[in-house]
Amino acid sequence: MRSIKYLTWFMAVCCGLIVANLYYCQPLLPLIADDFGVSEAEAGSITYLTQLGYASGLLLFVPLGDLLERKKQIVSTTTIAILVLLGAVFTKSFFILQILCFLIGLFSIVPQLIIPFAASLAPDEKRGQAIGLVMGGLLIGIVSSRSLSGYIGHALGWRHMYFIAAAICFLLVLLIKRILPENEPAYRGSYKELMRSIGHYVKTFPALRWASISNGLSFASMSAFWVTMVLFLSAKPFAYNTVQIGLFGIIGASGALAAPLVGKNSSGDRNMVKRISLLGLCLQLLGYLAFYFTGNHIFLLIVGIILIDIGHQALQISKQTLIYSLKPDARNRFNTVFMTTTFIGGAIGSALGILLYHTGGWSVFCIGISGLVFLNMLINWKKA
Repeated sequence: MRSIKYLTWFMAVCCGLIVANLYYCQPLLPLIADDFGVSEAEAGSITYLTQLGYASGLLLFVPLGDLLERKKQIVSTTTIAILVLLGAVFTKSFFILQILCFLIGLFSIVPQLIIPFAASLAPDEKRGQAIGLVMGGLLIGIVSSRSLSGYIGHALGWRHMYFIAAAICFLLVLLIKRILPENEPAYRGSYKELMRSIGHYVKTFPALRWASISNGLSFASMSAFWVTMVLFLSAKPFAYNTVQIGLFGIIGASGALAAPLVGKNSSGDRNMVKRISLLGLCLQLLGYLAFYFTGNHIFLLIVGIILIDIGHQALQISKQTLIYSLKPDARNRFNTVFMTTTFIGGAIGSALGILLYHTGGWSVFCIGISGLVFLNMLINWKKA
């Protein structure tokens, strides 16, 4: 049996490399639009279809982590993701690509199997720290995926990025088989009973509902920015290419670097969760204020990215630590509610961001999403 610290680091790497599948498409939207002869707004649909696929996978497959042996589930799910990624490489139809992007999201839910896995391996006093470390790996995967796909797309074309993603997942399957321990679940009921219990937990744990809705709103504001930013920066006066747009993803590493620190200082104490959440939302609001005044000044855009990324991670990790403390033998099901709500919020935020941008430009987008952040602040102030 390998040390818990070694396994947690490996899990963090796995989370980062697999969650990247969801975000490779974002800097590639102009290239995909050109390849299929569709508008960039239409190409943008694949971003929220991927997130909806992820939300569906969270709802249907993540609860099985409390019913099935986790290592086998992780291996089989990643294997299917490889096949779907290869399908995206060869498709000649934009409609088929939309379906494949939904399936990429559906079968890239492994990070949400790994996070409760890591929480179950860690002792109680180290659980927040373990979650923070794994989330840090996940976030580095998100931010580096945008930079990597921007470069690969510009140098080789967008299809090569999906081929590389399939190769990465194939190597991970080999390593996961060798490194991860088997992890038998404690739940002994049927799948139907398992799914029914999710509804029961939603009804009987108000803290789970509050945490999930709040994180969904927070992720909506994040997703709205990262999708709309591509449209903003590819237009005049910037007219950036995919490499230049992808580089902005590196700035999001600030959230990844902050994640372990937030995790180390997080606990299941609700007053602490409220304070950290409100602080995170204040940072997000300041970030959108910086976006509003960006104009031709990239410096303010960079400042805003740092603020919203750190703010979102402060909120998410504190709330994850809270929900994992509520009922330890149902962590996968609690994570299902939490992350399904999160990615439904992300899909809505992506679609809303594109709509606001095409309706009134960057300033209307910033005002609209700031309202979403402010609504989240009111929820946290009242419910926490």
